[in-house]
Amino acid sequence: MCEPRFDIQITGTKNLHPYEELIKVFLPPARFTLNAEEAPDAVQLRYHAEQGPDEVSRQIYCDLSRVTGKTPKWGVLTGIRPVKLLYELAWGSKKEVAKAAAPEDDPLQRGKKVLREQCLVHPDKADLAEEILRYQRQITGDPADRSLSVYVGIPFCPTRCLYCSFTSNQVGEEEISRYLQALHKEIEFAAEAALRDGYRIESVYMGGGTPTTLSPQQLDLLLGKIREGFRLKDQTLLREFTVEAGRPDTITAQKLEVLRNNGVDRISINPQSMQQRTLDIIGRRHTVEQTRAAYPLAREAGFDCINTDLIAGLPGEDFPDFADSLDQVLELGADNITLHTLAVKRASRLKEVDEDFHYRQEQLREEMLEHAGRRLRSLGFRPYYLYRQKHTSGSTENIGYCREDKVSAYNIRIMEERQSILALGAGGISKIWFPEQNRLERVPNVSNYEIYIERIDEMIERKKKKFFGGEETC
Repeated sequence: MCEPRFDIQITGTKNLHPYEELIKVFLPPARFTLNAEEAPDAVQLRYHAEQGPDEVSRQIYCDLSRVTGKTPKWGVLTGIRPVKLLYELAWGSKKEVAKAAAPEDDPLQRGKKVLREQCLVHPDKADLAEEILRYQRQITGDPADRSLSVYVGIPFCPTRCLYCSFTSNQVGEEEISRYLQALHKEIEFAAEAALRDGYRIESVYMGGGTPTTLSPQQLDLLLGKIREGFRLKDQTLLREFTVEAGRPDTITAQKLEVLRNNGVDRISINPQSMQQRTLDIIGRRHTVEQTRAAYPLAREAGFDCINTDLIAGLPGEDFPDFADSLDQVLELGADNITLHTLAVKRASRLKEVDEDFHYRQEQLREEMLEHAGRRLRSLGFRPYYLYRQKHTSGSTENIGYCREDKVSAYNIRIMEERQSILALGAGGISKIWFPEQNRLERVPNVSNYEIYIERIDEMIERKKKKFFGGEETC
């Protein structure tokens, strides 16, 4: 039996994007038309934006929930930062809305009431957002005045994963060397400018791609530039220096020694799955055995904070596969585990192969995440940051869990968006935080690493004018 198609008309607005994103939570694009010519054989749904965007979103949610049987737990929310929204409802720019919503004295309870009643968020998700926000405020608090997080991007990987939509290239040694020359130049400028302008470094995060694609010598030189340029040994606010070691097949004892000698105190070892057949399907060249070998190497090198990523809903995996992967990384001793739900992104190969993959087995993904949450909590892990992605199975979330308060300050700051982020390298998007105006101004670098090399002077000039001169001109 064919599934019904929907003809959806929304009048009174030209901005259909937020409604379309909400509709996609329920329906694959092939099953609906939005403000197109009427389809007589389709289910007709009609809305009028004059009622207000929030009311229209609630009507769409209720109608599609009724006809599809789905009740996405994040309600009408399609943004990636629900914890940030709760903060703003309680204390930030949307404080007045929250005050009018309930008489309670606790600002977070007022915010949760808005999430539940106006945004149709299920109580368990509202409770989760509250739990994470309270923990964040306990552990990291508000960002200090003139504090700064620094991100350094390495856009290279050994292979490209099936689901990957990040800036990731497979190139030879010569191309990597050319990129690093340009990156060193940007680091030298940015470090001098940041110190001159009185910024204090709270965290440094090197991601990608896979930073440990670089040779030990390249890593040593790059990390030295960062350490010396930003004078990290003198940074009294510094909470963490993270490098995504990521792919276990790129991890060696020599590279780990280089990281520790340069002050790196947190790394990621990211198998995504501990099932070898899954790794082969998704295009990760490493083996389960290499992941198992990387952990003792890291401990011997002196790392006491190791993050591991797992993905729920990878092609071919069932519940026992995911549960077993979780058990294995717990056995290895991960201090910090990030649970992702597979997202089918526009720039991924999976999108080309099966663009509706994430609409299948949505209940299974939810069961995987619920099991993982219970398992981790039973072992003393706490959820410390959360974000959502578009086109995830079941419209769920990604959650970082930690034990012994081993959070990533960078992950918290990048999601709460109340601190300036200085992003260096291809694909980096710097963000200047203007607290009095409650806004961010973005200063992007180009994503293509070859164009970044060619236009490195322009990237530096952008930061000179818009990041380091921005606060005086706004």
